[in-house]
Amino acid sequence: MGLGAENTISRGKVSAAAIEVYLDQTDALPGTDPRRLDNTMPEKAEEERPTWGRNLEFILASVGYAVGLGNVWRFPYLCYRSGGGAFLIPYFTMLLLCGIPLLFMEFAIGQYTRLGPVHALAKICPLLKGVGVATTVISFLMCTYYNVIITWALYYFLNSFWTTLPWQSCNNSWNAVENCSSGLTGNASNLQSASQQFFDRKLLEKTDGIEEAGGVRWELFGLLLVAWAIVYLCIFKGVKSTGKVVYFTALFPYFVLFALLINNVQLPGAVNGIIYFLTPVWGKLLEVQVWVNAAAQVFNSIGIGFGSMISLASYNKFNNNILRDTLIVALTNSATSILAGFVIFSAIGYMAHVHNLPVDDIATDGPGLVFVVYPEVFSTMPVPQLWAALFFLMLLCLGLDSQFSMAEVAVTYVVDEFGVKVLRIFKRRELLVLAVCSTCFLFGIPHITRGGIYVFQLMDHYTAVVSLMFLAFFEVLAVCWIFGVSRISKMIKIMLGKEPNLFFRLNWMVATPLLVLVILVSSIAQYSPAHYGKYVFPAWANVVGWGISLLSIVCIPLGALQEIWRNEGTLLQRIKHAIKPTIDLDAEDDHPEEKKLKYPLITINSHD
Repeated sequence: MGLGAENTISRGKVSAAAIEVYLDQTDALPGTDPRRLDNTMPEKAEEERPTWGRNLEFILASVGYAVGLGNVWRFPYLCYRSGGGAFLIPYFTMLLLCGIPLLFMEFAIGQYTRLGPVHALAKICPLLKGVGVATTVISFLMCTYYNVIITWALYYFLNSFWTTLPWQSCNNSWNAVENCSSGLTGNASNLQSASQQFFDRKLLEKTDGIEEAGGVRWELFGLLLVAWAIVYLCIFKGVKSTGKVVYFTALFPYFVLFALLINNVQLPGAVNGIIYFLTPVWGKLLEVQVWVNAAAQVFNSIGIGFGSMISLASYNKFNNNILRDTLIVALTNSATSILAGFVIFSAIGYMAHVHNLPVDDIATDGPGLVFVVYPEVFSTMPVPQLWAALFFLMLLCLGLDSQFSMAEVAVTYVVDEFGVKVLRIFKRRELLVLAVCSTCFLFGIPHITRGGIYVFQLMDHYTAVVSLMFLAFFEVLAVCWIFGVSRISKMIKIMLGKEPNLFFRLNWMVATPLLVLVILVSSIAQYSPAHYGKYVFPAWANVVGWGISLLSIVCIPLGALQEIWRNEGTLLQRIKHAIKPTIDLDAEDDHPEEKKLKYPLITINSHD
């Protein structure tokens, strides 16, 4: 609920005479029922909510957020392990039934309400308003450790300019020479590659477990500060600055990916790697888990449930064609994943050829792929410094785009929630953004200690894996089943002039909620405690991890209880009132939100 609006009377009984005076003063819109006035309307400051300078800026920002590090280090390995080319069948099926409809839904919510996820979802379903708060919490938590990956990329980028790449040999002070190999050793060997030792012993200075913090890595501390300074400079002016930065950060990675692909396919063994990546294993299609993996990959890659897509769309012009934008973002994201698969496996095929190893022994996913395997690839290429610098600059861009969007969720929440009040404290939006970035930086410090990799893995497991599916399910429940498909369709019709077609309506009503439920149940059934390589976290660490998960999940029941408590009547009456949306869908004008801004509404607690 927006605070600080001078024309808003909150949480009070308003007499009929007072309503008449108010309507006389404001010349209210014809047909507006004052007893059903919105209790979460944007305040006067909403009039000045910025918009993207061009629609292309919104598309690039959305593509930049969706296309992240997971496209490079997760999708190719998942595709290879789940049936190769055959995996593309469940993947595109899930994209069609789950990814595209949910992205369209989130774009519609953000663009229609012109609010961040907290206030937008509170208007759609007050009972589950905690879902919006939970998305903000999870985005904030991810902000604190996601920038650590950007810090690592910065470290590698700066080390790419050495005459000899530092991960190229075992003749360095940090190497354990007795078990170091100057090339990839394969999964069966007890030796470590030089690139693995650079990652473990030079970059991380890794301890033996989460119990040993080991002190701060001051080089990484400085680079984490630089990473947050870059994020701040890119978002401190809101969409006005982010909209310009994404022209580079969203497009540059494609230049590097195509350059790498052209280079890689000319290397010996590259074609074998690509064949290994695409060879279909049709029997895998009969495994339920492959279909669940496909749905989870689509879901996580596009970024549903983090609130970022709602936040980005809230800065759109009201009649922007979000259906077109949805298709562009979703298909570009999927095409990038497949392109990255060709790039990664052509390089892995080349390394398998050079070291005379099976592709199976080199293929991996996660940070190990981009910070261990790929640096080793560059060591054997002509002009390795150039390729290494380009690759890690690409990782910086991929990471920064996602980081922008997650940080913007937190900033949008503060502005929407506290509005004028917070600006009285910080005076300018730039100082508010600085406060958010500084807070995230402080929370990120544990990740750049010598035991920080374990903290990072614990946070990632319980935030990105465990919490997200709970949030996604309740978001879909709130919007698709409680708010209802007919209301979503009406919102879209007001914005675009026509309702969504039968395909979207059927998916929102049946297929999408059921698929999300299946993914949630599967995630619970397959839950396993966090681990890092062969290291198993102690029980207390997993308890802490569940506590991190609950920071976001607990917002949902707490929000529901608070909404039921503040209503009046019997328990059933309170629940009925709590599931009534407060969003205005009765306006006949093509720009209802603009009318709302022109005619601020009274907040009324009506329990008729």
